[in-house]
Amino acid sequence: MEGDLIHINEWLRPLSWLYGCVVRCRNMLFEWGVLKQTSYDVPVICVGNITVGGTGKTPHTELLLRMLLPQRRVAVLSRGYKRKSRGFRLATANTPMTEVGDEPWQMKHKFTDAIVAVDADRRHGINQLLTLDETCDVGVILLDDAFQHRYVKAGLNILLTDYHRLITDDELMPAGRLREPVSAKDRANIVIVTKCPSAMKPMDYRVIQEALNLKPYQSLFFSTFRYGALRRLFSDTPGQTEELTPDTHVLLLTGIASPQQMLMDIRRITRHITPMSFADHHEFDARDVQRIEEAFTAMQGSKRFIITTEKDAARLLLVDDLSPIVRRHIYVMPIEVEFLRGEGTAFESEINDFVLHQQKLW
Repeated sequence: MEGDLIHINEWLRPLSWLYGCVVRCRNMLFEWGVLKQTSYDVPVICVGNITVGGTGKTPHTELLLRMLLPQRRVAVLSRGYKRKSRGFRLATANTPMTEVGDEPWQMKHKFTDAIVAVDADRRHGINQLLTLDETCDVGVILLDDAFQHRYVKAGLNILLTDYHRLITDDELMPAGRLREPVSAKDRANIVIVTKCPSAMKPMDYRVIQEALNLKPYQSLFFSTFRYGALRRLFSDTPGQTEELTPDTHVLLLTGIASPQQMLMDIRRITRHITPMSFADHHEFDARDVQRIEEAFTAMQGSKRFIITTEKDAARLLLVDDLSPIVRRHIYVMPIEVEFLRGEGTAFESEINDFVLHQQKLW
C-alpha cells in the first residue's frame, strides 16, 4: 500500500517476547477479575490505540466533540502528557498550556463549551468530573488515549490503527511499535483505519478488512484527513488566512509522532517542501529557534510559508525569541477527520445509539 512505514528491528525480537509475556499476564489478570475494573452509569467512550506514536487520536476525539456537543454536556479526560502539573486539573480558557499539556489545551481553545480535564489516574479523574459542582452535569465522557488504562471499563472502545502502519503488520515493542499483542483489538467495539489516502482502491479495503479479521460485534471504518485554510499563528501579524499553491515554498515544522501523511498530502500540492521534524510533544528551545530561522532564510521563492500543526502551535506560542519575519510567516494547518465511502453518518448513528442507550440505563 501507499507509504508503508513498517520497520521491524529483528534483533530486538527476544525482548519483544519478554515484553509480550508481561503484557499478556496483565491482561489476563483483568480478564480473571484479579485486577478490578470500574464501570460508570454515564456514557464513557475511549479513543485509543495499541501503537506507540500518532494514529490521529486528537482529531478523532475532536470529531466526537463536534458530533456530541450540540446536544450534550461533554467532557474530555486526558493524561496531559508532558504537563508541568500533577493530579487532576480542570482546564479553563486561561489555563496555561504547561498545566494541562498541548493536546488538552488545543481542544479547550477549539471547543470552549467542552469540559477538558487531565488526570493520569482515569478513575480518579472520572470521579472528580462526576462530583465537582461545575462538571457534575456531564452527559458523556471521552477518554483520550486510554485503551491500555483498563482500570476503567469504558462503555464503548474505539481503536485507531494507521493505514501506513497497520497493527496486523507490526510487532510488539521494542522490535516494533505495538504496546499490546494484536489480539488486544478484540476489546474494541469500533476500529478505524486512519490517515487513509482519499482515493483508496476497492482492493485496499478488502485487503485491510481481511487482515484485521474483526469479530462480528465490531464495526470497521476508514478515515482520512481534510485540511482547512492556513491561518496565522500569531494574531499580532497582518492578514488572516492563506492557500497553498504549486509555487509555494514550505518549511514543514512538526513535533508530532507521525508527520509522514501530512508531508505526503502537502506534496500533492507543492513539491517545494523542506521538512523539519522534532520528537512528539517537543519543547522548542533557543537552538531550535536558530535552526528554524536558518532554514527559513535559506528557502527560495517569493511565496514562503512555515506550516505547523495545531498541536505544535500550542508550544510555539510559548517561544519568545522568534524574529518578526518568522512570526509573520508561520501558519497553522487545521486538520479534521473525514470518513471514506460516505460512512460518516453510519459512524455518528453508532455513537448516538450507544449514548442514548447508556443514558436510558442511567
